[in-house]
Order: sequence, then structure tokens, then C-alpha cells
Amino acid sequence: MNDLYDLGIPHPVTPYPKLIINAAITGMIPTRKNSPHVPLSPKEIIEDAVRCIRAGASIVHLHARDEDGEPTYRKELYEGMILGIRERCPEAILCVSTSGRRHNSFDCRSAPLELEGKAKPDMGSLTLGSLNFPEQASVNTPEMIEALALKMSERGIIPEIEAFEPGMIHAVKVLMLRGVLTGPLYVNILLGSLYASPATLFDLSCMVKSLPPSAHWAAAGIGRFQLNMNTAAILMGGHVRVGLEDNLYYDYARRNLATNEQLIRRVVRLSSELGREVAKPCEARAMLGLPSGQRQDRESWDMGMRRSEKIGRSMSGK
Repeated sequence: MNDLYDLGIPHPVTPYPKLIINAAITGMIPTRKNSPHVPLSPKEIIEDAVRCIRAGASIVHLHARDEDGEPTYRKELYEGMILGIRERCPEAILCVSTSGRRHNSFDCRSAPLELEGKAKPDMGSLTLGSLNFPEQASVNTPEMIEALALKMSERGIIPEIEAFEPGMIHAVKVLMLRGVLTGPLYVNILLGSLYASPATLFDLSCMVKSLPPSAHWAAAGIGRFQLNMNTAAILMGGHVRVGLEDNLYYDYARRNLATNEQLIRRVVRLSSELGREVAKPCEARAMLGLPSGQRQDRESWDMGMRRSEKIGRSMSGK
């Protein structure tokens, strides 16, 4: 946390940290019936991830789907996706899912964490409590949470902590006291799910205020709350999670289906208008304490950013 901000001097007088954009591109729920733009096969996910990275994302949150489009933890599918993305965007931060919404055995959920070499993920998702989604429960027992966290620690993988309500922020502190979680901390605050904390500025502010001071945090809004929570995070000095996993539409009225790239480019344009620079993948790695990749695909990154800026100028009439 910036010392000036700790003293109560607000952004933008206190310089903003560069914005880390986390692209949640597939998830476990959306299907082709919901949107033709949801990437499902490894090839589709690789292509979509590369487009998102070149548009401004530093982190890609990955879910694997099998041949029938169903969620799976098969290591070979995660391996193919990670290697395919890294071949073209080696500095990108890649996060694998350990969600318990469909499969809830430790062996299944931890399987992607066992990948080695260039296929080893940088991060793994870690939901710090059980919660109800509209059609099912996501059960995360204390034993499962600690086992997954310890597995990540042993493998040198940073937890991508998922917090849907304030009790999950308290769980961060409990696990820190037990030595299960150590820095650097990265916390996604996900608001607006039907049976979890609502997506209000009050709820977001309270959860951010409860975080350990050194934690990096990002805000996500579920469904039509996505843009509101992303904007709030940009203004508050946090980071952003955005993508079709959380929201399929570009507009609040839900008339226009979005692509992941469109959602990323909107965040880049908005952040630019608000005077906040977007972090390149190599910069996000440094911020999160991750080692550098083999090389930085600077040419493709710069080309994508120039395209985002050009679109932004045309939309604002400049």
C-alpha cells in the first residue's frame, strides 16, 4: 500500500499503482447456448487468452472443459492451454481453477497444481469458504481450503484468493496466523452473486478496508454489476477481474453479447480516461513477486495497447 494513501491522501493525488487486469474468460457455467463467444476447447481458450493479453490483460484465469463442454480438471488439457498461451505470450500470468462447484475431491481439485516445467501455473484459485450459487452450492471445507493452500505453497504457486463475503476476508487473516497463507497476497473480491454480498460501494469498501494492508486486491461484479465494480476498483486503487465467466453482456440492458476482448478493451479505455496506466504482464509479475518469464512479447503488447488507445480516442471524439 502506498504510504501517502495510508496517510489519507487520496488517489489521484497519491499516484495510482498500475492496473492489473485479470481476464476470467470461460468459467464453469456458460455454454454455447448462453453465448457463441465463450471459449470452450483448448484451442479456443488459447486464442481468446492471447487476444485478451494483447488487449491489456496481465492475468488469465483458466478453466478447462472436456470434449462435451463440461468442466474438468484433466491435467493434459490445462497443460495444453498453458503451453499454447506461453508460446505466444510468455510473460502472461496464468491461473488455474481449483473450484469445487462440480468436483469436490482433493485429487481432482489439486490436479492442475501438479503440472511441471513450462506448464506449471503461476497462480491457483482458492475460495475461502462455502457459498450458495443460484443453482448449486460450492462447498469449501476448512480442511479442503488448507490442503489446497498448502499444496500451492509447496509448489511455489500464488493463491488467487476468491472472497464473496466478509467472512472470507477474515479467513485470510486466520490462515495467515496459522502460516498457511504468506505474502504476497492477491484477493479477488467478487460481489453481486445472488446469495453472497451485494455489489454496492459500501460492501466493496468494507471488504477492502478489512484486508491486510499489504494485500493486492481486485474487484469483480457478477452479471450486470461487472462494469460498476470494475470502475470502482479502478478509482479506489485496486485491480480488476473481468470476463465472460462473470458476465456475458456488454450492456446493462443485456441486449448485446460481449466478447472477452471487448470487455478488456473497455477497462483499458476507462482506466486511461481516469488517468491510470495499465500494467504490462512483466510489470504485474514484479508487483506480485513472480519471476519473469523467458521473454516479453513487447511488440504484440504495444500493438494491442496502441489499438485500444486508438479506439478510445475515436469513441471519445478526440
